Amino acid sequence: MAAKPHKSAKHPHPAEIGAIHKSWDGRVRIALVYPNRYHVGMSNLGFQSVYRLFNEYDHVVCERAFLPESSDKQPTVIKTLESGKRLLDTDIIAFSLSFENDYPHILSILDNIGLPLRAEQRGDRHPLLIAGGVTSFLNPEPIAAFFDCFFIGEAEAVIPRFLDAFEPGLKRHTLLKKIATEVPGAYIPAFYDADYNRDGTLAAFKPLEAVPEGVKRIYLKDLADTATGSAVLTPDTAFDRTHLIEVARGCPHGCRFCAAGFVYRPPRFRPISALAKDIDQASARTDRIGLVGAAVSDLPGLSELCGQCQDKNLRISFSSLRADGLSPEMLAVLKNSHVKTATIAPDAGSERMRNVINKGISEDAILAAADALVANGIPNLKLYFMIGLPTETGDDVEAIVRLGKKIKHHFLKASRSQKRIGDITISLNCFVPKPFTPFQWVAMAETVDLKKKIKKIRTDLSKVANLRVHADIPRWAYIQGLFSRGDRRVADILTMAHAYKGNWARTLKDVSINPDFYVLRERDLNEHLPWDFIDQGIKKSFLQREYQRALSARPSAACRVETCSICGICNQASQSQSS
Repeated sequence: MAAKPHKSAKHPHPAEIGAIHKSWDGRVRIALVYPNRYHVGMSNLGFQSVYRLFNEYDHVVCERAFLPESSDKQPTVIKTLESGKRLLDTDIIAFSLSFENDYPHILSILDNIGLPLRAEQRGDRHPLLIAGGVTSFLNPEPIAAFFDCFFIGEAEAVIPRFLDAFEPGLKRHTLLKKIATEVPGAYIPAFYDADYNRDGTLAAFKPLEAVPEGVKRIYLKDLADTATGSAVLTPDTAFDRTHLIEVARGCPHGCRFCAAGFVYRPPRFRPISALAKDIDQASARTDRIGLVGAAVSDLPGLSELCGQCQDKNLRISFSSLRADGLSPEMLAVLKNSHVKTATIAPDAGSERMRNVINKGISEDAILAAADALVANGIPNLKLYFMIGLPTETGDDVEAIVRLGKKIKHHFLKASRSQKRIGDITISLNCFVPKPFTPFQWVAMAETVDLKKKIKKIRTDLSKVANLRVHADIPRWAYIQGLFSRGDRRVADILTMAHAYKGNWARTLKDVSINPDFYVLRERDLNEHLPWDFIDQGIKKSFLQREYQRALSARPSAACRVETCSICGICNQASQSQSS
Protein backbone atom coordinates (compact mmCIF):
# COMPACT_ATOMS: atom_id res chain seq x y z
CA MET A 1 0.00 0.00 0.00
CA ALA A 2 1.33 3.42 -0.96
CA ALA A 3 2.19 5.76 1.87
CA LYS A 4 2.14 9.52 2.04
CA PRO A 5 5.37 11.43 1.43
CA HIS A 6 7.71 11.64 4.40
CA LYS A 7 6.55 14.76 6.23
CA SER A 8 9.97 15.80 7.41
CA ALA A 9 11.46 15.75 3.94
CA LYS A 10 11.28 19.04 2.08
CA HIS A 11 10.94 18.05 -1.56
CA PRO A 12 13.29 20.17 -3.72
CA HIS A 13 11.16 19.55 -6.83
CA PRO A 14 7.54 20.09 -5.76
CA ALA A 15 6.28 20.26 -9.37
CA GLU A 16 7.01 16.56 -9.96
CA ILE A 17 4.14 14.40 -11.17
CA GLY A 18 4.25 10.64 -10.66
CA ALA A 19 6.78 10.15 -7.84
CA ILE A 20 6.20 6.86 -6.00
CA HIS A 21 5.93 6.83 -2.21
CA LYS A 22 5.84 3.63 -0.18
CA SER A 23 6.27 2.65 3.43
CA TRP A 24 9.68 1.15 4.22
CA ASP A 25 8.23 -1.29 6.74
CA GLY A 26 8.77 -4.92 5.75
CA ARG A 27 10.06 -4.10 2.26
CA VAL A 28 13.39 -4.53 0.46
CA ARG A 29 14.80 -1.01 0.49
CA ILE A 30 16.56 0.22 -2.65
CA ALA A 31 18.22 3.57 -3.33
CA LEU A 32 18.42 4.12 -7.09
CA VAL A 33 21.28 6.52 -7.79
CA TYR A 34 22.06 8.47 -10.91
CA PRO A 35 25.67 9.70 -10.66
CA ASN A 36 24.89 13.19 -11.88
CA ARG A 37 22.54 16.00 -10.95
CA TYR A 38 18.79 15.78 -10.86
CA HIS A 39 18.09 17.49 -14.18
CA VAL A 40 20.47 15.09 -15.97
CA GLY A 41 19.26 11.93 -14.25
CA MET A 42 15.57 12.69 -14.66
CA SER A 43 16.16 13.26 -18.39
CA ASN A 44 17.37 9.64 -18.67
CA LEU A 45 14.61 7.25 -19.69
CA GLY A 46 16.57 4.19 -18.58
CA PHE A 47 16.86 5.56 -15.04
CA GLN A 48 13.15 6.36 -14.92
CA SER A 49 12.26 2.92 -16.26
CA VAL A 50 14.29 1.11 -13.60
CA TYR A 51 12.68 3.30 -10.91
CA ARG A 52 9.23 2.22 -12.07
CA LEU A 53 10.29 -1.41 -12.58
CA PHE A 54 11.61 -1.83 -9.02
CA ASN A 55 8.51 -0.22 -7.57
CA GLU A 56 6.17 -2.53 -9.49
CA TYR A 57 7.04 -5.15 -6.87
CA ASP A 58 4.97 -4.70 -3.72
CA HIS A 59 7.72 -6.06 -1.46
CA VAL A 60 10.18 -3.44 -2.77
CA VAL A 61 10.47 0.28 -2.07
CA CYS A 62 12.76 2.16 -4.43
CA GLU A 63 13.67 5.82 -3.95
CA ARG A 64 15.91 8.09 -6.01
CA ALA A 65 19.16 9.87 -5.19
CA PHE A 66 21.40 12.20 -7.19
CA LEU A 67 24.66 14.10 -7.08
CA PRO A 68 24.16 17.33 -5.08
CA GLU A 69 23.76 20.53 -7.03
CA SER A 70 26.99 22.44 -7.55
CA SER A 71 25.40 25.52 -6.04
CA ASP A 72 25.37 23.77 -2.65
CA LYS A 73 28.21 25.48 -0.79
CA GLN A 74 28.29 22.86 1.96
CA PRO A 75 26.50 19.81 0.59
CA THR A 76 24.93 17.65 3.24
CA VAL A 77 24.90 13.87 3.18
CA ILE A 78 22.99 12.65 0.12
CA LYS A 79 19.58 11.25 1.03
CA THR A 80 16.71 9.74 -0.93
CA LEU A 81 14.47 12.19 -2.70
CA GLU A 82 11.14 10.66 -1.72
CA SER A 83 11.51 10.35 2.05
CA GLY A 84 14.88 11.84 2.93
CA LYS A 85 16.34 8.55 4.20
CA ARG A 86 20.07 7.80 4.43
CA LEU A 87 21.42 5.61 1.65
CA LEU A 88 23.28 3.56 4.27
CA ASP A 89 19.91 2.54 5.71
CA THR A 90 18.95 0.72 2.52
CA ASP A 91 19.48 -2.93 1.59
CA ILE A 92 20.67 -2.13 -1.92
CA ILE A 93 22.26 0.90 -3.54
CA ALA A 94 21.76 0.62 -7.31
CA PHE A 95 23.62 2.87 -9.74
CA SER A 96 22.25 3.56 -13.22
CA LEU A 97 25.28 4.10 -15.49
CA SER A 98 24.91 5.56 -18.98
CA PHE A 99 28.08 7.59 -19.47
CA GLU A 100 31.70 6.87 -18.58
CA ASN A 101 32.39 10.50 -17.68
CA ASP A 102 30.07 10.05 -14.68
CA TYR A 103 32.47 7.51 -13.12
CA PRO A 104 34.29 10.06 -10.91
CA HIS A 105 30.91 11.01 -9.42
CA ILE A 106 30.47 7.41 -8.21
CA LEU A 107 33.37 7.80 -5.78
CA SER A 108 32.17 11.25 -4.73
CA ILE A 109 28.76 9.83 -3.84
CA LEU A 110 30.17 6.82 -1.97
CA ASP A 111 32.46 9.11 -0.01
CA ASN A 112 29.57 11.49 0.72
CA ILE A 113 27.32 8.80 2.21
CA GLY A 114 30.11 7.14 4.20
CA LEU A 115 30.36 3.87 2.27
CA PRO A 116 33.89 2.40 1.87
CA LEU A 117 34.99 2.93 -1.73
CA ARG A 118 36.27 -0.58 -2.42
CA ALA A 119 33.92 -3.57 -2.37
CA GLU A 120 36.53 -5.61 -0.48
CA GLN A 121 36.41 -3.07 2.37
CA ARG A 122 32.69 -3.58 3.05
CA GLY A 123 31.05 -6.05 5.40
CA ASP A 124 27.69 -7.63 6.05
CA ARG A 125 26.30 -4.45 7.62
CA HIS A 126 26.74 -2.42 4.44
CA PRO A 127 24.18 -2.20 1.62
CA LEU A 128 24.83 -4.24 -1.50
CA LEU A 129 26.25 -2.01 -4.24
CA ILE A 130 25.04 -2.94 -7.74
CA ALA A 131 25.12 -1.28 -11.15
CA GLY A 132 23.36 -1.52 -14.47
CA GLY A 133 23.10 0.50 -17.66
CA VAL A 134 24.83 0.39 -21.01
CA THR A 135 28.35 1.12 -19.73
CA SER A 136 27.95 -1.80 -17.31
CA PHE A 137 27.61 -4.29 -20.10
CA LEU A 138 30.10 -2.64 -22.41
CA ASN A 139 33.05 -2.79 -20.03
CA PRO A 140 32.58 -2.79 -16.25
CA GLU A 141 36.25 -3.49 -15.47
CA PRO A 142 37.51 0.11 -14.80
CA ILE A 143 35.00 0.37 -11.92
CA ALA A 144 34.84 -3.32 -10.95
CA ALA A 145 36.72 -2.68 -7.70
CA PHE A 146 33.91 -0.49 -6.36
CA PHE A 147 30.85 -2.68 -7.01
CA ASP A 148 29.55 -5.96 -5.63
CA CYS A 149 27.54 -6.84 -8.71
CA PHE A 150 26.85 -5.65 -12.26
CA PHE A 151 23.83 -6.44 -14.39
CA ILE A 152 25.00 -7.44 -17.86
CA GLY A 153 21.95 -6.81 -19.97
CA GLU A 154 18.58 -5.14 -20.05
CA ALA A 155 16.93 -4.36 -16.73
CA GLU A 156 13.54 -5.89 -17.56
CA ALA A 157 15.23 -9.25 -18.20
CA VAL A 158 17.57 -9.23 -15.19
CA ILE A 159 15.78 -7.48 -12.32
CA PRO A 160 12.96 -10.04 -11.80
CA ARG A 161 15.50 -12.86 -11.38
CA PHE A 162 17.66 -10.69 -9.13
CA LEU A 163 14.76 -9.86 -6.81
CA ASP A 164 13.86 -13.55 -6.63
CA ALA A 165 17.42 -14.36 -5.56
CA PHE A 166 17.94 -11.47 -3.14
CA GLU A 167 17.56 -12.40 0.53
CA PRO A 168 18.08 -9.68 3.14
CA GLY A 169 20.09 -10.92 6.08
CA LEU A 170 22.28 -13.39 4.21
CA LYS A 171 26.02 -13.13 4.70
CA ARG A 172 27.55 -11.04 1.94
CA HIS A 173 29.59 -13.80 0.31
CA THR A 174 26.68 -16.25 0.51
CA LEU A 175 24.32 -13.73 -1.07
CA LEU A 176 26.72 -12.89 -3.88
CA LYS A 177 27.32 -16.58 -4.60
CA LYS A 178 23.55 -17.10 -4.75
CA ILE A 179 23.17 -14.20 -7.19
CA ALA A 180 26.06 -15.39 -9.36
CA THR A 181 24.58 -18.88 -9.74
CA GLU A 182 20.87 -18.04 -9.94
CA VAL A 183 20.70 -14.78 -11.88
CA PRO A 184 21.57 -14.85 -15.61
CA GLY A 185 23.51 -11.72 -16.52
CA ALA A 186 24.86 -11.13 -13.00
CA TYR A 187 28.59 -10.40 -12.85
CA ILE A 188 30.35 -10.52 -9.46
CA PRO A 189 33.86 -9.04 -9.94
CA ALA A 190 35.19 -10.51 -6.66
CA PHE A 191 34.67 -14.01 -8.08
CA TYR A 192 37.08 -13.43 -10.98
CA ASP A 193 40.77 -12.64 -11.32
CA ALA A 194 42.79 -11.01 -14.09
CA ASP A 195 46.39 -11.92 -15.00
CA TYR A 196 48.59 -9.68 -17.13
CA ASN A 197 51.48 -10.20 -19.53
CA ARG A 198 54.81 -8.41 -19.08
CA ASP A 199 53.78 -5.89 -21.75
CA GLY A 200 50.68 -4.96 -19.73
CA THR A 201 48.13 -6.70 -21.92
CA LEU A 202 45.59 -9.09 -20.42
CA ALA A 203 46.84 -12.68 -20.24
CA ALA A 204 43.87 -14.42 -18.68
CA PHE A 205 40.54 -13.78 -17.00
CA LYS A 206 39.42 -16.65 -14.83
CA PRO A 207 36.82 -17.48 -12.19
CA LEU A 208 37.98 -17.97 -8.60
CA GLU A 209 34.86 -19.87 -7.54
CA ALA A 210 32.29 -22.21 -9.05
CA VAL A 211 30.72 -19.57 -11.27
CA PRO A 212 30.42 -19.30 -15.08
CA GLU A 213 33.67 -18.57 -16.94
CA GLY A 214 31.95 -15.68 -18.70
CA VAL A 215 28.74 -13.70 -18.47
CA LYS A 216 26.10 -13.68 -21.16
CA ARG A 217 24.17 -10.49 -21.88
CA ILE A 218 20.48 -10.93 -21.13
CA TYR A 219 17.91 -9.08 -23.21
CA LEU A 220 14.24 -9.00 -24.04
CA LYS A 221 13.53 -10.74 -27.32
CA ASP A 222 10.12 -9.08 -27.68
CA LEU A 223 9.18 -5.53 -26.61
CA ALA A 224 5.46 -5.90 -27.31
CA ASP A 225 4.51 -6.15 -23.65
CA THR A 226 7.17 -3.80 -22.32
CA ALA A 227 5.99 -0.25 -21.84
CA THR A 228 9.11 1.81 -21.27
CA GLY A 229 8.14 5.40 -20.55
CA SER A 230 8.57 8.27 -18.12
CA ALA A 231 7.53 7.42 -14.58
CA VAL A 232 7.86 11.00 -13.34
CA LEU A 233 7.20 14.26 -15.16
CA THR A 234 9.06 17.35 -14.03
CA PRO A 235 9.80 20.80 -15.46
CA ASP A 236 13.35 20.58 -14.11
CA THR A 237 14.81 18.64 -17.04
CA ALA A 238 15.81 19.33 -20.62
CA PHE A 239 12.47 17.84 -21.71
CA ASP A 240 10.19 19.99 -19.48
CA ARG A 241 7.16 17.83 -18.67
CA THR A 242 7.60 15.68 -21.78
CA HIS A 243 6.48 12.07 -21.42
CA LEU A 244 9.20 9.96 -23.06
CA ILE A 245 8.22 6.67 -24.71
CA GLU A 246 10.69 4.11 -26.01
CA VAL A 247 9.68 2.99 -29.51
CA ALA A 248 12.62 0.73 -30.30
CA ARG A 249 15.79 -0.78 -28.93
CA GLY A 250 18.88 -1.10 -31.04
CA CYS A 251 19.45 0.12 -34.57
CA PRO A 252 19.65 -1.77 -37.88
CA HIS A 253 22.11 0.56 -39.62
CA GLY A 254 25.36 -0.64 -38.05
CA CYS A 255 27.29 2.61 -37.75
CA ARG A 256 30.73 1.28 -36.79
CA PHE A 257 31.42 3.81 -34.03
CA CYS A 258 28.13 3.28 -32.21
CA ALA A 259 28.12 0.81 -29.32
CA ALA A 260 24.33 0.95 -28.97
CA GLY A 261 23.98 -0.31 -32.53
CA PHE A 262 25.81 -3.52 -31.57
CA VAL A 263 25.11 -4.31 -27.90
CA TYR A 264 21.39 -3.77 -28.33
CA ARG A 265 21.19 -6.23 -31.21
CA PRO A 266 18.95 -7.51 -32.55
CA PRO A 267 17.07 -4.27 -33.24
CA ARG A 268 13.53 -4.53 -31.89
CA PHE A 269 10.52 -2.29 -32.48
CA ARG A 270 7.39 -1.99 -30.38
CA PRO A 271 4.06 -2.54 -32.17
CA ILE A 272 2.18 0.58 -33.21
CA SER A 273 -0.90 -0.61 -31.30
CA ALA A 274 1.08 -0.76 -28.05
CA LEU A 275 2.66 2.64 -28.66
CA ALA A 276 -0.73 4.19 -29.45
CA LYS A 277 -2.02 2.88 -26.12
CA ASP A 278 1.00 4.33 -24.28
CA ILE A 279 0.50 7.70 -25.94
CA ASP A 280 -3.19 7.70 -25.09
CA GLN A 281 -2.40 7.05 -21.41
CA ALA A 282 0.37 9.66 -21.37
CA SER A 283 -1.90 12.30 -22.89
CA ALA A 284 -3.93 12.24 -19.67
CA ARG A 285 -1.01 13.94 -17.89
CA THR A 286 0.63 16.04 -20.61
CA ASP A 287 0.37 17.12 -24.23
CA ARG A 288 4.12 16.68 -24.81
CA ILE A 289 5.30 13.29 -26.05
CA GLY A 290 8.89 12.34 -26.86
CA LEU A 291 9.50 9.24 -29.00
CA VAL A 292 12.83 7.70 -28.04
CA GLY A 293 15.02 5.21 -29.84
CA ALA A 294 18.24 4.92 -31.82
CA ALA A 295 16.25 4.51 -35.04
CA VAL A 296 12.88 6.20 -34.54
CA SER A 297 12.45 6.91 -38.26
CA ASP A 298 12.75 3.15 -38.99
CA LEU A 299 9.71 2.31 -36.86
CA PRO A 300 7.16 0.43 -39.01
CA GLY A 301 3.91 2.40 -39.01
CA LEU A 302 5.49 5.63 -37.74
CA SER A 303 3.51 7.74 -40.19
CA GLU A 304 0.27 6.23 -38.89
CA LEU A 305 1.33 6.93 -35.31
CA CYS A 306 2.20 10.52 -36.18
CA GLY A 307 -1.25 10.97 -37.69
CA GLN A 308 -2.89 9.72 -34.50
CA CYS A 309 -0.85 12.16 -32.46
CA GLN A 310 -1.90 15.03 -34.70
CA ASP A 311 -5.55 14.09 -34.23
CA LYS A 312 -5.05 14.39 -30.45
CA ASN A 313 -3.29 17.78 -30.80
CA LEU A 314 -0.20 16.40 -29.10
CA ARG A 315 3.22 18.00 -29.35
CA ILE A 316 5.63 15.31 -30.55
CA SER A 317 9.42 15.28 -30.56
CA PHE A 318 11.88 12.64 -31.73
CA SER A 319 15.15 11.64 -30.05
CA SER A 320 16.83 11.04 -33.40
CA LEU A 321 16.22 11.91 -37.02
CA ARG A 322 17.98 10.22 -39.92
CA ALA A 323 18.41 12.58 -42.81
CA ASP A 324 17.09 9.94 -45.21
CA GLY A 325 14.11 8.98 -43.04
CA LEU A 326 12.05 12.17 -42.86
CA SER A 327 8.54 11.41 -44.04
CA PRO A 328 5.93 14.09 -44.80
CA GLU A 329 4.00 12.87 -41.75
CA MET A 330 7.01 13.34 -39.47
CA LEU A 331 7.64 16.81 -40.84
CA ALA A 332 3.98 17.73 -40.32
CA VAL A 333 4.11 16.54 -36.72
CA LEU A 334 7.27 18.55 -36.07
CA LYS A 335 5.66 21.63 -37.57
CA ASN A 336 2.42 21.25 -35.66
CA SER A 337 4.35 20.58 -32.44
CA HIS A 338 6.05 23.96 -32.80
CA VAL A 339 9.49 22.35 -32.76
CA LYS A 340 12.08 25.11 -33.06
CA THR A 341 15.25 23.04 -33.43
CA ALA A 342 15.82 19.78 -35.29
CA THR A 343 18.92 17.65 -34.98
CA ILE A 344 20.48 15.53 -37.70
CA ALA A 345 23.79 13.70 -37.52
CA PRO A 346 25.87 13.55 -40.70
CA ASP A 347 28.71 12.43 -38.36
CA ALA A 348 31.28 12.98 -41.11
CA GLY A 349 31.80 15.60 -43.78
CA SER A 350 33.06 13.48 -46.66
CA GLU A 351 31.40 10.62 -48.48
CA ARG A 352 34.54 8.53 -47.97
CA MET A 353 34.45 8.97 -44.21
CA ARG A 354 30.73 8.19 -44.06
CA ASN A 355 31.58 4.92 -45.85
CA VAL A 356 34.31 4.25 -43.27
CA ILE A 357 31.83 4.57 -40.40
CA ASN A 358 29.02 2.90 -42.40
CA LYS A 359 26.70 5.86 -41.98
CA GLY A 360 24.76 5.07 -45.12
CA ILE A 361 23.61 8.64 -45.82
CA SER A 362 24.58 10.66 -48.89
CA GLU A 363 25.34 14.36 -49.01
CA ASP A 364 22.27 14.89 -51.19
CA ALA A 365 20.08 13.32 -48.48
CA ILE A 366 21.61 15.57 -45.82
CA LEU A 367 21.01 18.71 -47.87
CA ALA A 368 17.47 17.61 -48.75
CA ALA A 369 16.73 17.05 -45.06
CA ALA A 370 17.94 20.56 -44.22
CA ASP A 371 15.70 21.98 -46.95
CA ALA A 372 12.67 20.00 -45.78
CA LEU A 373 13.07 20.89 -42.11
CA VAL A 374 13.37 24.62 -42.73
CA ALA A 375 10.58 24.58 -45.31
CA ASN A 376 8.31 23.06 -42.66
CA GLY A 377 8.82 25.93 -40.28
CA ILE A 378 11.67 24.59 -38.16
CA PRO A 379 14.03 27.56 -38.06
CA ASN A 380 17.06 26.09 -36.28
CA LEU A 381 19.28 23.13 -37.13
CA LYS A 382 21.78 21.27 -34.99
CA LEU A 383 24.33 19.12 -36.80
CA TYR A 384 26.48 16.45 -35.16
CA PHE A 385 29.93 15.66 -36.53
CA MET A 386 32.81 13.58 -35.20
CA ILE A 387 36.49 14.29 -35.43
CA GLY A 388 39.38 11.91 -34.88
CA LEU A 389 37.72 9.00 -36.67
CA PRO A 390 39.89 6.13 -37.96
CA THR A 391 41.68 6.92 -41.27
CA GLU A 392 40.63 10.59 -41.02
CA THR A 393 42.68 12.94 -43.21
CA GLY A 394 42.99 16.69 -43.45
CA ASP A 395 40.60 16.65 -46.39
CA ASP A 396 37.99 14.84 -44.27
CA VAL A 397 38.24 17.62 -41.69
CA GLU A 398 37.99 20.23 -44.41
CA ALA A 399 34.92 18.38 -45.73
CA ILE A 400 33.08 19.22 -42.48
CA VAL A 401 33.68 22.88 -43.24
CA ARG A 402 32.52 22.49 -46.84
CA LEU A 403 29.39 20.57 -45.86
CA GLY A 404 28.62 23.11 -43.15
CA LYS A 405 28.77 25.90 -45.74
CA LYS A 406 26.61 23.94 -48.20
CA ILE A 407 23.99 23.32 -45.55
CA LYS A 408 24.04 27.01 -44.67
CA HIS A 409 23.47 27.87 -48.35
CA HIS A 410 20.47 25.53 -48.58
CA PHE A 411 19.32 26.70 -45.18
CA LEU A 412 19.36 30.32 -46.31
CA LYS A 413 17.40 29.63 -49.51
CA ALA A 414 14.74 27.67 -47.64
CA SER A 415 14.56 30.29 -44.87
CA ARG A 416 13.74 33.11 -47.27
CA SER A 417 10.39 31.55 -48.09
CA GLN A 418 9.65 31.47 -44.35
CA LYS A 419 10.76 35.08 -43.98
CA ARG A 420 12.82 34.05 -41.00
CA ILE A 421 16.45 33.04 -40.71
CA GLY A 422 17.32 30.78 -37.81
CA ASP A 423 20.62 29.42 -36.56
CA ILE A 424 22.78 26.44 -37.42
CA THR A 425 24.79 24.86 -34.63
CA ILE A 426 27.57 22.45 -35.51
CA SER A 427 28.50 20.17 -32.63
CA LEU A 428 31.95 18.57 -32.87
CA ASN A 429 32.36 15.38 -30.88
CA CYS A 430 35.72 13.70 -30.35
CA PHE A 431 35.59 10.07 -31.43
CA VAL A 432 36.08 7.62 -28.55
CA PRO A 433 36.54 3.93 -29.46
CA LYS A 434 34.01 1.68 -27.70
CA PRO A 435 34.04 -2.01 -26.79
CA PHE A 436 32.02 -4.40 -28.95
CA THR A 437 32.25 -2.17 -32.00
CA PRO A 438 34.43 -2.69 -35.09
CA PHE A 439 36.59 0.18 -33.79
CA GLN A 440 37.35 -1.40 -30.42
CA TRP A 441 40.93 -2.06 -31.55
CA VAL A 442 41.85 1.41 -32.87
CA ALA A 443 43.99 4.04 -31.17
CA MET A 444 42.25 7.23 -30.15
CA ALA A 445 43.51 10.43 -31.76
CA GLU A 446 46.04 12.50 -29.80
CA THR A 447 44.55 15.33 -27.75
CA VAL A 448 46.79 17.90 -29.42
CA ASP A 449 45.59 16.75 -32.88
CA LEU A 450 41.95 16.98 -31.82
CA LYS A 451 42.52 20.52 -30.58
CA LYS A 452 44.06 21.50 -33.94
CA LYS A 453 41.13 20.10 -35.89
CA ILE A 454 38.61 21.88 -33.68
CA LYS A 455 40.50 25.14 -34.07
CA LYS A 456 40.61 24.80 -37.85
CA ILE A 457 36.88 24.15 -38.17
CA ARG A 458 36.05 27.02 -35.80
CA THR A 459 38.31 29.40 -37.71
CA ASP A 460 37.05 28.41 -41.16
CA LEU A 461 33.41 28.77 -40.13
CA SER A 462 33.81 31.81 -37.88
CA LYS A 463 32.69 34.29 -40.55
CA VAL A 464 29.61 32.33 -41.62
CA ALA A 465 26.60 34.22 -40.35
CA ASN A 466 24.05 32.45 -38.17
CA LEU A 467 26.36 29.47 -37.73
CA ARG A 468 27.95 28.51 -34.42
CA VAL A 469 30.43 25.77 -33.59
CA HIS A 470 30.40 23.91 -30.28
CA ALA A 471 33.01 21.29 -29.49
CA ASP A 472 33.95 18.63 -26.98
CA ILE A 473 36.85 19.29 -24.68
CA PRO A 474 39.51 16.84 -25.97
CA ARG A 475 40.94 16.35 -22.48
CA TRP A 476 37.60 14.97 -21.27
CA ALA A 477 37.30 12.80 -24.36
CA TYR A 478 40.70 11.35 -23.40
CA ILE A 479 39.38 10.54 -19.91
CA GLN A 480 36.31 8.91 -21.45
CA GLY A 481 38.61 6.82 -23.64
CA LEU A 482 40.48 5.71 -20.53
CA PHE A 483 37.27 4.55 -18.85
CA SER A 484 35.87 3.06 -22.05
CA ARG A 485 38.62 0.52 -22.76
CA GLY A 486 40.49 0.25 -19.48
CA ASP A 487 40.93 -2.82 -17.30
CA ARG A 488 40.75 -3.27 -13.53
CA ARG A 489 43.93 -1.31 -12.93
CA VAL A 490 42.18 1.90 -14.04
CA ALA A 491 40.37 1.84 -10.67
CA ASP A 492 43.66 3.01 -9.12
CA ILE A 493 43.71 6.01 -11.46
CA LEU A 494 40.11 6.83 -10.59
CA THR A 495 40.85 6.51 -6.87
CA MET A 496 43.81 8.88 -7.13
CA ALA A 497 41.74 11.43 -9.07
CA HIS A 498 39.18 11.29 -6.26
CA ALA A 499 41.89 11.82 -3.65
CA TYR A 500 43.15 14.78 -5.70
CA LYS A 501 39.60 16.24 -5.74
CA GLY A 502 39.20 15.86 -9.48
CA ASN A 503 42.57 17.31 -10.49
CA TRP A 504 43.11 15.13 -13.53
CA ALA A 505 46.23 16.94 -14.76
CA ARG A 506 47.98 16.11 -11.50
CA THR A 507 46.52 12.58 -11.45
CA LEU A 508 47.72 11.66 -14.93
CA LYS A 509 51.14 13.08 -14.07
CA ASP A 510 51.56 11.27 -10.73
CA VAL A 511 49.92 7.90 -11.38
CA SER A 512 52.28 4.95 -11.88
CA ILE A 513 50.07 3.50 -14.61
CA ASN A 514 50.52 4.92 -18.12
CA PRO A 515 47.03 6.02 -19.26
CA ASP A 516 48.22 6.26 -22.88
CA PHE A 517 48.42 2.46 -22.82
CA TYR A 518 44.63 2.35 -22.74
CA VAL A 519 43.79 5.41 -24.83
CA LEU A 520 46.39 5.87 -27.58
CA ARG A 521 47.46 2.27 -28.25
CA GLU A 522 46.20 0.29 -31.24
CA ARG A 523 45.18 -3.22 -30.15
CA ASP A 524 46.22 -6.36 -31.94
CA LEU A 525 43.22 -8.15 -33.42
CA ASN A 526 44.15 -11.27 -31.44
CA GLU A 527 44.67 -9.46 -28.12
CA HIS A 528 42.64 -10.68 -25.14
CA LEU A 529 40.51 -7.63 -24.33
CA PRO A 530 39.29 -6.78 -20.79
CA TRP A 531 35.64 -7.11 -21.82
CA ASP A 532 35.96 -10.38 -23.74
CA PHE A 533 34.45 -12.31 -20.82
CA ILE A 534 31.07 -10.78 -21.74
CA ASP A 535 29.12 -12.62 -24.41
CA GLN A 536 27.04 -10.07 -26.33
CA GLY A 537 25.96 -12.70 -28.84
CA ILE A 538 27.99 -11.04 -31.60
CA LYS A 539 30.85 -12.96 -33.20
CA LYS A 540 34.26 -11.34 -32.77
CA SER A 541 35.10 -12.40 -36.32
CA PHE A 542 32.19 -10.27 -37.53
CA LEU A 543 33.55 -7.18 -35.76
CA GLN A 544 37.01 -7.88 -37.18
CA ARG A 545 35.58 -8.17 -40.69
CA GLU A 546 33.69 -4.89 -40.24
CA TYR A 547 36.91 -3.24 -39.04
CA GLN A 548 38.73 -4.38 -42.18
CA ARG A 549 35.88 -3.10 -44.36
CA ALA A 550 36.09 0.24 -42.56
CA LEU A 551 39.80 0.56 -43.31
CA SER A 552 38.94 0.06 -46.98
CA ALA A 553 36.03 2.53 -46.79
CA ARG A 554 33.56 -0.19 -47.75
CA PRO A 555 30.02 0.12 -46.40
CA SER A 556 27.94 -2.82 -45.20
CA ALA A 557 24.23 -3.47 -45.58
CA ALA A 558 21.80 -2.66 -42.78
CA CYS A 559 20.85 -5.42 -40.33
CA ARG A 560 18.30 -7.87 -41.74
CA VAL A 561 16.77 -9.11 -38.52
CA GLU A 562 16.32 -12.88 -38.27
CA THR A 563 17.03 -13.45 -41.96
CA CYS A 564 20.83 -13.66 -41.83
CA SER A 565 23.58 -15.13 -39.65
CA ILE A 566 26.35 -12.62 -40.30
CA CYS A 567 26.86 -11.19 -36.82
CA GLY A 568 25.56 -14.23 -34.92
CA ILE A 569 23.02 -12.65 -32.60
CA CYS A 570 19.89 -13.82 -34.43
CA ASN A 571 21.29 -17.35 -34.56
CA GLN A 572 21.68 -17.33 -30.80
CA ALA A 573 18.20 -15.90 -30.32
CA SER A 574 16.57 -18.57 -32.49
CA GLN A 575 18.54 -21.35 -30.76
CA SER A 576 17.49 -19.99 -27.38
CA GLN A 577 13.84 -19.87 -28.43
CA SER A 578 13.87 -23.38 -29.86
CA SER A 579 15.61 -24.97 -26.89
